[in-house]
Amino acid sequence: MSSELPEYYFRVRDNGAAVFKVDTENRQRRIEMDQIAVANIRNGEIKAQGARELSPEDLKVIRDWMEARIALLAARDIDDIHRAVDYMNLTTHWAQTKATDDQLEDVTDALLMAMHDLRTVLIRKKADRLMKGREDASDDD
Repeated sequence: MSSELPEYYFRVRDNGAAVFKVDTENRQRRIEMDQIAVANIRNGEIKAQGARELSPEDLKVIRDWMEARIALLAARDIDDIHRAVDYMNLTTHWAQTKATDDQLEDVTDALLMAMHDLRTVLIRKKADRLMKGREDASDDD
């Protein structure tokens, strides 16, 4: 573990983080964390805590963290979808090789409805992308 502490600490919340400034330069040599702001990644808002004025450095660090956090969450979303594809394949294998009639009876309707819903959305989104591609191509002419 590194002996050097970061200057800022971000306590993650549902839609952002509480932002703390880390201080070890005190007489007791304890780690103190002073909340300086709340960052909201959904609307991009940064609210200073209390009557505090955020420095340009504070704002830059917070904005950089927000940008990195948004990218991380987007990567996690895509990873979750790739995992869902794996689970669908594993479910297919289970249904074909291991599932009992009672187990299949228990899950078939729910799976069919979820797959139908997903298929409908995917087809509509693909059609929208294809139409947009054609519009973009005709704009180039």
